[in-house]
Amino acid sequence: MSATGLRVKRRHRPELPLVPLIDVLVLLVFFAFVTMRFANTQTLNLTLPKVDTAGSNQFNVEGVTIAIEKDGTILFNTKPATEAQLVDLLQQVKQVSRDIPVLISADEDTPLKTLAFVMDACRKTGLNKFSLQSR
Repeated sequence: MSATGLRVKRRHRPELPLVPLIDVLVLLVFFAFVTMRFANTQTLNLTLPKVDTAGSNQFNVEGVTIAIEKDGTILFNTKPATEAQLVDLLQQVKQVSRDIPVLISADEDTPLKTLAFVMDACRKTGLNKFSLQSR
């Protein structure tokens, strides 16, 4: 008998090749990041239609009326006011009472920036009882 005939074949330990699995996992992670939707914030210019059948809001209570014209002019109880004057006037209204209702009247073509400023000014001064009216 030769020495080579007595040699017993060694059994290889069962292994799981991790390198290909890690490669696949890395590819899946990259694929997930690439296919994710990284959306940019965009502003949409929307012109909302006029609703004729919505009915009219009743505003019978004595309060403050802020009208915003098409060109962005602000009228405080029918008197023109700048943005700084509006904030001062709203502060004066707040000193009288926080429960005074404010009606914001705006045309459908009014700049949204001006409308947002007026609503924000009302909230900042603590006048949270306001309603919107479309002309």
